[in-house]
Amino acid sequence: MSSRRKYVARDKWRMKKWYEVLAPPVFGNVTIGTTPADDPLKLIGRVMETTLYDITGDITQVHIKLYFQVIDVKEGKAVTRFKGHELARDYIRSLVRRKSSKIQGIFDVTTKDNYRLRLTVITLTAYRCKTSQKKAIRKIMKEYIEERVPQLTLDELINEMIFGKMSQEIAEQARKIYPVRKVEIYKSKLLMIPTPEGSKSATVVSPLMMKK
Repeated sequence: MSSRRKYVARDKWRMKKWYEVLAPPVFGNVTIGTTPADDPLKLIGRVMETTLYDITGDITQVHIKLYFQVIDVKEGKAVTRFKGHELARDYIRSLVRRKSSKIQGIFDVTTKDNYRLRLTVITLTAYRCKTSQKKAIRKIMKEYIEERVPQLTLDELINEMIFGKMSQEIAEQARKIYPVRKVEIYKSKLLMIPTPEGSKSATVVSPLMMKK
């Protein structure tokens, strides 16, 4: 690299300003980090990754990864929206045991306030179960998710999904079919957001903005 190129690159970096990134209100608007940009408009759509542990300080939640997307910049602070979550793969691997079954379901659902998400739910049994029992448990997962989510706003869904209430309720129902060791909402992804007018239509979140 020529000295001129080095100077230009260094000069561009000096022009950048650091912005404080805030979690959404449902997570208390806490600061989740900082990010640089030479133009605040370039921050829009940027995705920040953190863990629930970084927000709550509870070490037992370090395996829960959260994704927030910048939607606005106000007074030097980047405002974000919940984009999704995912449990660490090492954590999931630690739950899977030999001679047991893993049942997974992927469901597209819409909240009460018209946010559309894709949820991935997994149920881990205490012992290996039959195909018919797997189907019955998957049906319970599907019916619960499709019935419960439309009753909740996005913030309410996040709370029930992230802090375990939803998993516990699915597990209670699934245990009527077969001994269940663990249920987890393994992953969530925001697919569509409601229009500003609050109509039933929604805006698709572009594939570029969905990248993690």
